[in-house]
Amino acid sequence: MPNLSNVKIVLVNTSDCRNIGSAARAMKTMGLSQLVLVDPIEMPNGQAQALAAGATDVLANVKVVNTLEEAIADCGLVVGTSARSRTLPWPMLEPRSCGEKLIAEVPDYPVALVFGRESSGLTNEELQLCHFHVQIPANPDYSSLNLAMAVQTLSYEVRMAYLAATEAQYAKASDHSDDEEYPVVEETERMFAHFEEALKATGFIVPSHPGLVMTKLRRFINRARPDTKEVKMWRGILSSVEKTAKQLANTKFANHSDESKSEQKSD
Repeated sequence: MPNLSNVKIVLVNTSDCRNIGSAARAMKTMGLSQLVLVDPIEMPNGQAQALAAGATDVLANVKVVNTLEEAIADCGLVVGTSARSRTLPWPMLEPRSCGEKLIAEVPDYPVALVFGRESSGLTNEELQLCHFHVQIPANPDYSSLNLAMAVQTLSYEVRMAYLAATEAQYAKASDHSDDEEYPVVEETERMFAHFEEALKATGFIVPSHPGLVMTKLRRFINRARPDTKEVKMWRGILSSVEKTAKQLANTKFANHSDESKSEQKSD
């Protein structure tokens, strides 16, 4: 299961503590909690807490280090944000694939998203410490995103990938992939026979004119492909229906007998 607490958001040499507070808020809305500051020019203060707006726990647990190497030393995957093309080509990721890659590897070790300075981003040396670079495809005529916006955008992609991976794992856990989980034909045929008897008992199927009820019912159930437990559940439901139908029939017969006796006494 992916663990979002293993995702680090690393801010390098941030100059304005208010951006740190806003970044903490962006992180918490997406379920991220591990914030690392590399040599911040201004430490988080009251202004940062005000802009964190409820994410003060993220600020309270912030880790401060001197170098990027120290921040990512235990990470198995590091992705650095880059707003422009560099002289040396580097493996690039789109934001969507960035989130997916981080979540795919986060069960194995901590992973990191690294954000650079507000004015100049990450240096070439810092970017070379990253396995991949990611660039947000903003409007080319106005591509200026502030730090918190960039953190929000990529944190959202991480969360979407996390939700997709979690849903896929739940689906896999509930997937009836083993043949042993499905009933053999003999068991399903007994269920269909039980269906027919129960529907006759309730009067839904008239023996002299059965129509296509059972054919349509077979088509419907075969399309759903119930597993063994579901077939047993249906058998239990049908037994309950038969029992109730029998009780109603007995009650009706008893009432009819009482009426006949009353009529005989009147005569």
